[in-house]
Amino acid sequence: MPGLRETLFAASLAYLLYLAGKIAFAGAKVAFMEARKAPGALGGLALQVINPKAYAVNTTLFSGFAFMPGNLTGEILAKFVITNLVWVPVHLAWLWAGVALHRLNLAPRVQRGGNIAMAASMLAVVAIAAWAQLG
Repeated sequence: MPGLRETLFAASLAYLLYLAGKIAFAGAKVAFMEARKAPGALGGLALQVINPKAYAVNTTLFSGFAFMPGNLTGEILAKFVITNLVWVPVHLAWLWAGVALHRLNLAPRVQRGGNIAMAASMLAVVAIAAWAQLG
């Protein structure tokens, strides 16, 4: 579909810029919204179904990097296995980091600095992605 890649890329960039802004201006809270209760496994799975960042990554991975042109099923299965070999440990590491960060009970100034650093990192990724796409 002509233009779909560019449309998804632009939508992804816009969403990441929005997230960077929400994170940077969250003030002294590490999270930019308060949870009424801790999310469970079902909530985490549901989040992945509606996660626009995951759609952007998967669309790029599954449509942009063909390495088995004669075997589409094998390529999809290989990408699925490789993706999960990376993502499952990464998600578990993020979960551990979030729990560890929450236990630190950081001062508001430190939390604000962390938010600004996370937003700046996200903006750097957006800039690199835009430069790679345009260059």
